[in-house]
Amino acid sequence: MFTSNRLDKTLKLSGAAPAPELFDQLQAMYCESGRYYHTDQHVSECLKALDQHAQLADRPIEIELAIWFHDAVYDSRRADNEEQSAALAKQALSALGAASDSIDRIESMILATKSHQAIGRDAELMLDIDLGILGQPAAVFESYDQAIRREYAWVPEEQYLNGRTAVLQSFLDRPTIYHTQVFREAYEDQARRNLESRIRQMADQL
Repeated sequence: MFTSNRLDKTLKLSGAAPAPELFDQLQAMYCESGRYYHTDQHVSECLKALDQHAQLADRPIEIELAIWFHDAVYDSRRADNEEQSAALAKQALSALGAASDSIDRIESMILATKSHQAIGRDAELMLDIDLGILGQPAAVFESYDQAIRREYAWVPEEQYLNGRTAVLQSFLDRPTIYHTQVFREAYEDQARRNLESRIRQMADQL
């Protein structure tokens, strides 16, 4: 999924010029040391999910480009990763000749991954794809959760447990975790079980 050919094809379909050097840049960013979940594998899984649900999108090519860029900048010590990733997408796609209105929508979708609040059908699908990991089988969710801990290895244990609990609880507190009916039917119940189980485990560790 995470291939130069796929990115070039998507850029062409968007009206932008192909750019092998952009793929090389993104690949280097997603393979930076210190990444254990926010990697090229995560992008590949998101692209696979988009392929499965593209019929739900108004502009699937824009969602795909948002996926390619959405975690390009990722440093667990920073609070502006989404803003920096969106800025990179805007700069790169502008230089390649993509339409400004399309770039604006892509930028908006990337920024929405910070709050996980979406406006519009495509943004809702993008966020559901990004959060699909929450509704995977328990063992897959556990591997994801361990990878996140490794990305925050610099945070003391008690501080991490409190912060992580707050993040996971914020998803449970939402009326629904997923925006689209398809994702709710497929993943909502399992996601809630995973989150509740992990929160209980962390409470026992405090």
